[in-house]
Amino acid sequence: MNSTASVTEIRIKPSLDDVRIARYAALAIALSVLEAGIPSPIPGIKPGLANIITLIALWRFGWRDAAWISMLRIIGSGIVLGGFLSPGFAMSLMGGLSSLLALAAVNHLPRRWFGPVSHSLVAAFAHMAGQLLLARLWLIPHNGIIHLVPLFAAAALVFGVVNGVIAAKLLARE
Repeated sequence: MNSTASVTEIRIKPSLDDVRIARYAALAIALSVLEAGIPSPIPGIKPGLANIITLIALWRFGWRDAAWISMLRIIGSGIVLGGFLSPGFAMSLMGGLSSLLALAAVNHLPRRWFGPVSHSLVAAFAHMAGQLLLARLWLIPHNGIIHLVPLFAAAALVFGVVNGVIAAKLLARE
């Protein structure tokens, strides 16, 4: 009895949306890798440059695309930087999910009064809150972590404004 190997070929043709999301995610991953090279005097405080890409995608294409780009960026940068499924990856995932949920809520606010800067601020504070919550529940099960809140909130304020202004300026170029 002869056995012949069967070959099943699956061809998937990506849509234009898939290509656009992949390009934005690749740019966000590149910014995350670039940011990893910037020294931080305090662990956990980073500018969040890749969030500029998420904000632009949110503004141009909607929350669904922004969510895909953000999740692909978190997974991709975790793999590229070698921390996939590490505690740092879990912190990034929790922060990303928290900020995406916050962006889903504020995305329905009138754009006449709320822009990329306000959305960036909300996302930055949600990101910080999600990460501190996970740290408290899993990594540092001690209430002393509450003393870090002012420091992380100040960083969220500064980087939220800066990233929002950069996103607004890039969007205004259209």
